[in-house]
This record gives sequence, structure tokens and C-alpha cells, in this order.
Amino acid sequence: MEIPLLKNVVIIIGLAVLVLLIFRKIRIPAILAFFVTGLLAGPHGLGLISSPDEVSLLADLGVIFLLFTIGIEFSLEKFSQIKRYVVIGGSLQLTLTLAAVYLICLSLGFNSSESIFIGFLVSFSSTAIVLRLLQEKDQMDSIHGQISLGILIFQDIAVVLVILFTPVLAGINNVTATNWPLLIAMGAGLILFTFISAKWIVPELLHYVARFKSRELFLLTIILICFGITWITSSIGLSTALGAFLAGLIISNTDYSHQALGNVLPFQDIFMSFFFVSIGMLLNPSFMAENLLLIIAITLAVLILKSLITGITAGLLGLSFRVMILVGLILSQIGEFSFILAATGLQLGIVNQNFFQIFLAVSLITMSVTPFIMAIAPLISNFSDKLPLPPRIKHGFYPFKTPPEEVLSDHLVIVGFGINGKNMAKAASKAQIPYVVVEINPEIVRNEKVHGESIYFGDAAHGTVLKNVNIREARIMVVAISDPIGTLKILDVAKKLNPNIYIIVRTRYIRDMENLYQMGADEIIPEEFETSIEIFSRVLDQYDLSKEQIDDFITEIRSDGYQMFRTLSQDESVTCTLNNGANTEVFSIPVGSDMDGEVLTKFMENYNGEVLAVVRNSKTFKDPDINFKILEDDMVIMAGEKRE
Repeated sequence: MEIPLLKNVVIIIGLAVLVLLIFRKIRIPAILAFFVTGLLAGPHGLGLISSPDEVSLLADLGVIFLLFTIGIEFSLEKFSQIKRYVVIGGSLQLTLTLAAVYLICLSLGFNSSESIFIGFLVSFSSTAIVLRLLQEKDQMDSIHGQISLGILIFQDIAVVLVILFTPVLAGINNVTATNWPLLIAMGAGLILFTFISAKWIVPELLHYVARFKSRELFLLTIILICFGITWITSSIGLSTALGAFLAGLIISNTDYSHQALGNVLPFQDIFMSFFFVSIGMLLNPSFMAENLLLIIAITLAVLILKSLITGITAGLLGLSFRVMILVGLILSQIGEFSFILAATGLQLGIVNQNFFQIFLAVSLITMSVTPFIMAIAPLISNFSDKLPLPPRIKHGFYPFKTPPEEVLSDHLVIVGFGINGKNMAKAASKAQIPYVVVEINPEIVRNEKVHGESIYFGDAAHGTVLKNVNIREARIMVVAISDPIGTLKILDVAKKLNPNIYIIVRTRYIRDMENLYQMGADEIIPEEFETSIEIFSRVLDQYDLSKEQIDDFITEIRSDGYQMFRTLSQDESVTCTLNNGANTEVFSIPVGSDMDGEVLTKFMENYNGEVLAVVRNSKTFKDPDINFKILEDDMVIMAGEKRE
């Protein structure tokens, strides 16, 4: 018996693999590959998919899993830190965009209801695309990532109220939309439910389930919480995306959030692919060709207008011009929830079919160019220092007085006051080392100032901000922010102001190290390497090596500037000689290596010794037998030496 959904899934995945391979070769973002897959498979393309609605169901699951994972990675503590961006930033962006589009539409001949509705359509940005790209670029914790997230959260909440309000624009009486006491009660109830669940119910439930040590039971419980809360919010008229985000937010408050995230991420990747494919299916290429000039003109107008308004919003929040540019460009597209709203407007007769197709084409183009816009955004933002702008705009306006307490010299400058920055400040304080902190988040600055912390608001990527903390006479600067773009800019500015300053940078990944060294970093602490060191030290501990031997192993790696791990990516082996004279050699199997899939006997042909362990991802295989197959990206730890 043929199953239509299974056939559609096979067609989409097969076509997506083919398109992805081609796009990978020419280095085009994967999101565009999924759009093209949907266009080819859909009714306006090759017509390979018989039931687009079934694919839309899978797409809805993709949005649910995306918002669920974002909620898990996002904690209630983080939410309190960016609540200013959610409430003030989100409301400003939505109101200003709505007002601008409303006035433009009125001047073009639309009536008031149509103008308001179109204003709402343009106001919303793409949560799915922006958050995915920010995650891929490791910019979720950057200041522009946090502002973007805050505004997107507000939009996801606002879209619920807008959908309820849409029938009123169409002249239809909607009891729910006009019953404000009911809406307020629903909102208060949802907040109370989230708080109680996050504080007591879910932590106890997951603790009880974890005691059974059943992977299947734990996974099903996580899925139940995700879908259960999503179903509850949708049943009372709220969006599924909001429900999924709240479900993740509740789990983030538990000790099991990391395990839950690891279990759910594969589902997110699969179903998000179907989401992007389903959007591509909606586009009619022939209609787009007939109205190409109009669509291009509207697309450019939308991108420019949203970039300006969203950037101004970031400026009103007190951020620097560099951050204004980044936030404006990141949120310049039209979002996926606008599709739902546009479909509702089409059903209610607020807009016609031609408008719907034009809007769909404009939306897809803005979403498609988002990866390219985000790629060039740092280059555009770097020109902000060269523009003749007032200092308050260029460096950021902070509405609270922050007079300099004292002029420091030979001091430590800490950029960023997250976990690493706080720990550095505590250590410096105990060691009686004079220090000053530069932080771009106004809320953190306000809170820490109250506690007497030596912290100042500003974007350290600007020379004026660093001059204010006397960077020219500082001895050391520690850059501890989760913003690769900002870190590179800070290094460039700091080295120009003080070529002799010793700069220590915290980064997450190996791929960032070379750029950071080239920009002037004297020392880099990569979290990825520190994790590898910890894994290897624990493996050696299991083989009864003494603590002194393991310490020698770790010291040699660090003293060599992590050269051991840096060379692993170049298909080289590295030998560490321990106190007892034995050599411990580590060999990385690079991607595309001939050894991929070979047994250990093949690998050992060139070596005298024995394999102690093979590390694959986060799993360690101790004492593997000679028939053990090694794979690319494995790390082979062995005792012995290479044959002459």
C-alpha cells in the first residue's frame, strides 16, 4: 500500500540532497537550497509533490522544534537580562514600522484597514531564518544577537494579538479580539503556568524520569512536554511558536537542559528543512516573471525601510551605530508568520490573490537574501567609525550618568561581563589588580554599578570607548564576549591605540584562532581545545598514569600555544613524552582521509606500539581490538612511536 506522505518525504529529501550538493560546490547558503527544492518539487515547478498540505504539517513541526531549542538554550535569567529589548525594543520596532508603512500605503491609495494590515505584514521578521543563521555564526550571545532575539520574541507574541485583531479590520465582529479582560487573564495565566512549571513541576518530573536511566523514556518525556505545552497554547488561541518557546524555557531551568537539547537537535534540523521547502512550494515563478520590476522595487523598499527603522530602534535603546547597522540588516526581511497573517487576510477579503502572490514573492526574496546580507553586515558596520556622526550616535547613548571614578594605569581592561568576565573581575579583585570592565548591555551595567563594580557602558569596538578607560596605559586586555565579529574589531582598535598591550581572547572554536592571531591577539583560550584537553586527561587517567604525568601532558600542550590541537586538523600526529619516557601520540583522522573506514591494523602498519583509545565526538573507546574501524574526525591515542 502506497503512503503519499512517505513518497513526498522521499522526493523532497532526494531532491534536497542533490540541490545541496550543487549549492555546496558553489558555496551558496543551505537555506536557499531548500527554497529551490520546494520551488522545483511544488505545484508551480515540476509538480512532484501531490499533497503540499502534508509537507506543511512537517514544516510546522520544524518551527515548533526550532523555538523549543531556542527556549532551552535561553534561560529565565537571560530573559530578565534582555527584557528591555523585548518590551521596549520590540514595541518600538513594531510601532514605528507599522506607522511608516501605514502612511506610505495611504499615500498609494489603500484604505485605512488595508494600510494597517499591510503594515503588520511588513513589521514581522523571520524568527526561523534569523535564529538559525545566528546559531550557525555563533552570534546568539552577541549584543546584536540578543537585541534581535528580544525583538523577535516580542513579534511572536504580538502576531497572536494581530491575528485575533484581523477580523476587526475586515469588518467582522470578533468577540475574542475585543474582549481585553479575557486576553489579559489568558496572558497572566500563561505567565503563572510557566513560572510554576519551571520552578517545581518539570524539574521534579525530569528528575524522577532520569532515575530510570532510560534514554527512550527521557526522550519521550521531553517531546511530551514540548508538544503538550504547544498544544495548550494553541488550544487557547495563542501561536504554536510561542508555546514551543515557553516549553523550552521551562526545561532550561532544570539540570537536564543540555541532555534535552542534544536529543531534540536532530529533529530540529530535519523538520526545519521541510519548513524552508514548504515556503518554496508557494511561489509561482510565472507570476513573478510577469511582475518582476514591481516585485524588485517593493523588495528593495522593504529591505531599506526595515533596516532603517530597526536600526533606529537599536539606537533608541542606547546602542552604538555599529550595532544599529547589524541589527537593522539582520531583521530586514519579512517573516514566516506574515505568511499565516497574509493567508488570513486573503480569506477575510482584506487583500486579493494578486496582492498575496506579490507579497509572497517579496517575502521569499527578502528571506533568500538574508544569508548574504548577514555575511556583508560586518563589513558595512565597520565603516561606522569613518562617518562624521555625533559621538552619542556613533558610540551609543546611555541615559545614566557614568562619570569616571579614577584614572587607571598599568591596569587590566575586561571586555564583556558574562560568566568569564565576572570570574576574571573576581580574580583581579582578590589579587588586588586594578581593572575596569567595558560592557555593551545597559541592563548589566546598571545592575552592576549598584553593586559598586568598576564597569562602564560602551561598545569596545570604538576607539573613543577604549580611550575613556585609558587603554593606552593598560597592561592587559581580556576580551570575553560571545561575538566573533565584535572581537575582531576590538582587537584591531585596541592594537592601534596601544601596540604594546597584551591581549588575551576567549573564543569557542578552532576556526576563529588564525584570524584572531592575525588581528593581534597575544594569547587565545579556545573552549573547544580546553574540552579536548579535559577529555584526553581523563582518558589517560583511566590508564593509571600518575597525576604528574597527566599534568606534564597538559602543560606541554598549553606551553606550545595549543599547537598540538591546531596541527591535528592538518593530518599531523603529535607526540608528548611523559616522565616515564613513554611516548603518547595523538593522531587525527581528517575529513576525506584514506583511513576513513579502515581497521586499526591498517592504521598501525606504520607504528610500533599499541592504541590506547579512540575518541569519537564525546565518546571514548578504550582498548579497541585490531578490527575496530576508524572514521574521519576520530582521534587515535596511542603509546609508542612511528617506525623509521
